[in-house]
Amino acid sequence: MTWLETSTENCTVQRTLDLIGEKWSLLVLRDAMNGVRRFDDFRRHMGLSEAVLAARLRTLVAAGILDTVPYREPGRRTRHEYRLTRKGWELWPVMTALKQWGDRYTADPEGPPLDVRHRDCGEPLEAVVVCAGGHGPLTPREAAARPGRAARAVS
Repeated sequence: MTWLETSTENCTVQRTLDLIGEKWSLLVLRDAMNGVRRFDDFRRHMGLSEAVLAARLRTLVAAGILDTVPYREPGRRTRHEYRLTRKGWELWPVMTALKQWGDRYTADPEGPPLDVRHRDCGEPLEAVVVCAGGHGPLTPREAAARPGRAARAVS
């Protein structure tokens, strides 16, 4: 079965994009990965409406990407912070790869606005593809795609 003969109805890339592929969802993840936790801080930093932010947060919580943790400031009602779950943090390499591509192709002439480096040695981070056997970094020509166990023929 070739790629064009394979149904995309159960495509995991499509399913992932259904959860996080909308612009504001990715920007919520970006901010959460950089320590933003509170609704008002997300809204103020990203400049989006309360309704859109609430909808994106609900989707990410329902998907198990974010979790809510109650907090209460003195004299105020209980509210919730949004924290990345393990599932959410597993998107960090994806976000790092998007940032790397953006730094290369869309940054201002002065460079990117955020410099992320290895805490121990100070070198910049780089997203690369390696195989489970430890070979890499790999190029697209070194990869071969084939139908997986869940592949279905186009009907």
